[in-house]
Amino acid sequence: VQVNVTGTTIDSVDLLQVPTGSNARFTNYSIPILIRETLAAQSANINNVSGASYTSQGFIQSLQSALSKM
Repeated sequence: VQVNVTGTTIDSVDLLQVPTGSNARFTNYSIPILIRETLAAQSANINNVSGASYTSQGFIQSLQSALSKM
């Protein structure tokens, strides 16, 4: 994930690499929800998307890593 921040505000979250294959259905469903949750929470303290646990956890871990480098 790439996080764009202005001051202390998360402006946007972009995916640099998206899972494909059998997980594409879960990814396409969950990623927009996870991004909206991130922008609303302004942190990585967000919930998993029901039915997309692995995608959610991967997103949250990547988000935490990106935020820790800022």
